[in-house]
Amino acid sequence: MMSLIKNKFLFIGITIFCILALLFAYFVEYILKHEPCNLCLIERFPYMATIVLALVVLVFSKYEKMILITVGLLFIFSTIISFYHLGIERGFFDESLVCDLGGQSGAMSAQDLLKELSSKNISCKDVTFRVFGFSLATFNTIISFVISAIMLRAGLNHDNN
Repeated sequence: MMSLIKNKFLFIGITIFCILALLFAYFVEYILKHEPCNLCLIERFPYMATIVLALVVLVFSKYEKMILITVGLLFIFSTIISFYHLGIERGFFDESLVCDLGGQSGAMSAQDLLKELSSKNISCKDVTFRVFGFSLATFNTIISFVISAIMLRAGLNHDNN
């Protein structure tokens, strides 16, 4: 019984945290006017999916163990993507097709160049917003790793309680 109460608080906490994290990302994007790159947008998906999955558990009280493990796996994915993003920002990795700005080999006409500039694609290596000197990809790497560890541990120990 105590485990069920603990896991309920875990799901409530992760839901609130994910909502706040997304609100912060949208605040930075729409209020502070910092355009996100493609990887920034991809890094939001685990937070969105976690909100939906956690609400399934909170509303229906079903699939608790499976959703704990699924959320843990989502945040392992998030850790990998965020670490890769951080590596691109720091120059350890080259930008991938996900970050591709549509660059073409060879010379571009003036019209092509204007079209390219008007599309407003943001490079994954350009950090436009920092908190305490760290990019949001840095914070997301750490947060995603911690959440994945907590959720996987809770999921794998679910039947032991």
